[in-house]
Amino acid sequence: MIKKGISHLGIFFLSVLSLFPLTVLYLFADITYLLLYYVFGYRKQVVRTNLKCAFPEKSAAELLIIEKRYYHYLADLIFEILKMSSISAKEVEKRFVFKNKEQIQAYLSRGESILVCSAHYGNWEWGTLGAGLNFAANHYPIYKPLSNPFFDHWFKKVRGKFGNQLIAMRQTMRALQASKDKPSIFSFGNDQAPTREESHYWTIFMNQPSAIQLGIEKIAKKTNRPIFYFRISVLKRGYYEVDCVPLCLNPAETTDYEITELHTRFLEEIIKAEPAYWLWSHRRWKYKREDNGPKTTVKDQNIEA
Repeated sequence: MIKKGISHLGIFFLSVLSLFPLTVLYLFADITYLLLYYVFGYRKQVVRTNLKCAFPEKSAAELLIIEKRYYHYLADLIFEILKMSSISAKEVEKRFVFKNKEQIQAYLSRGESILVCSAHYGNWEWGTLGAGLNFAANHYPIYKPLSNPFFDHWFKKVRGKFGNQLIAMRQTMRALQASKDKPSIFSFGNDQAPTREESHYWTIFMNQPSAIQLGIEKIAKKTNRPIFYFRISVLKRGYYEVDCVPLCLNPAETTDYEITELHTRFLEEIIKAEPAYWLWSHRRWKYKREDNGPKTTVKDQNIEA
């Protein structure tokens, strides 16, 4: 009961905070940046280790610039996500613009379904809201439920605005089967670190041996649904553009791990071009290859010395 009460109080506070205009929330974000970076040093060692390993060619001064830009953006992102519970459809459409979406719309208008690949880059949460507004089809974002059931229920409701139907990762196949008779969009995050028990694949990503989930490749090859990548660009504070990039239009014709390598390399290019907008404070590389041993799906030739 105590946990429930605290959770509901927290949800009430976040809902009230969401009612402030973004101009005010960005003032809070500026203060939050100072607290996160200079006072609490939130996961600073994780960020520094990740950046140093990902960009061994950069100087300490260059890495420090990326680090500070990342924390500035992280603070903005926190308050942009908080704004989601009260943000209007009109404001989402103004601040998060989709371009080159005609090819996706053509598939949907023919009654065909597609898969979407994206990552924890830019404001992926507003991207979820924007996709629900921009495409005339059932949109199923695949997500990992939060450990707190009360916050998970609230956040799922917030993310489900504008027609989105969130699906827990373990329910993906069931949802695919249930929606097979109608055009749909299933969205996957391709940079989520898999657990040791999940089926995955090892490759080099951002200069480090990395386990990559195989979910989107398995589903794409089984269903032959074309894959599009939602490439998010940060235009300025609070304004984004997403390019709907055709990544693989005939998955059934690909070889094993080809799709996984394709979306991994694509994300790598995005991060290298503008590194400050990826989630560097995430412990992406907490599992090492030797920790997983025989449980992994791996091709040794993809791990370079």
